[in-house]
Amino acid sequence: MNNSVNTTGPQLGYAVVFGSVMVLGLPLNAVALWILLRRHSLKSPSAVFMVNLAISDLLLVISLPMRVYFYATGTWPLSFTACTWISMLFRNNIRSSSIFITFISIDRLLAIVYPLRTRHLRTTSNAWKSAVLIWIFVIVMNIPERMIFSSSNKYNNNNTCFQFDNHQQHSLTGLVYLQPILVFILLTINIVSTALVSWTLRRHLTDSARINNKMNVMVIFAMNLVMFTICFVPVSIGVLYRKPGFLSLVWLATLNCCLDPLLYYFSLDSFWKKKEEVDSSPVQREQNVGTITSRAQQLTIPST
Repeated sequence: MNNSVNTTGPQLGYAVVFGSVMVLGLPLNAVALWILLRRHSLKSPSAVFMVNLAISDLLLVISLPMRVYFYATGTWPLSFTACTWISMLFRNNIRSSSIFITFISIDRLLAIVYPLRTRHLRTTSNAWKSAVLIWIFVIVMNIPERMIFSSSNKYNNNNTCFQFDNHQQHSLTGLVYLQPILVFILLTINIVSTALVSWTLRRHLTDSARINNKMNVMVIFAMNLVMFTICFVPVSIGVLYRKPGFLSLVWLATLNCCLDPLLYYFSLDSFWKKKEEVDSSPVQREQNVGTITSRAQQLTIPST
């Protein structure tokens, strides 16, 4: 998957928009990662997936300064290898973010729709194993792409970066379809998860549970679908056609690193509080008492 188009000279508009994403994304994800590690202690599957999602977003953000420089000046001061690795960070973020977001949706689905039958699956250990497998998949995908980019180095101008190259497009003919297929499969999973959770909330939850929990839960799933619709799907389709406006789709894709912190806020009750403060709150104590019976376990939405 190549993430660029031909450019001639500076493009200040893109320098500004990528710079804006960098200015917003860096503090948002750094603070979110600190809160997740400091206050939520990685004791739930959702927290594990969110930490890895924040790491993926931070890796994308640290690659943006060189994009800003390139589009502001129209020149690339570093080597072709540096350009390749920075491009890889973008592709890795699209893949890893879409997968981690989907795993968060699946975790919420299991917690709400099948709370008892999947309790043994929703463990921190299994979440970490899944996260490791996701990163392995992402890294393995880099190997053939890195070889193709290296072989096409002779066709590139050393003063440019993020350039669409006809030779490279021909070499990536097979791999270029993987990204759209992956994204559409993950989008389908998110749509099905959203439908099942919505049905469960309407059918089974008590009136008080609907008022207190349903809004946050549905916001999580709605945000996931919005991020796929705005950030992941357009750039995945655009990579197949390479229209002149493709660079705008790249910018839209980078917006996911600014939207993800909102997902953390709505996914974890009392996001700004320490875990022990959440557990000791009156509402949480009442929920803990309610989970004694199997009926309550089936109807109560876990806080993490």
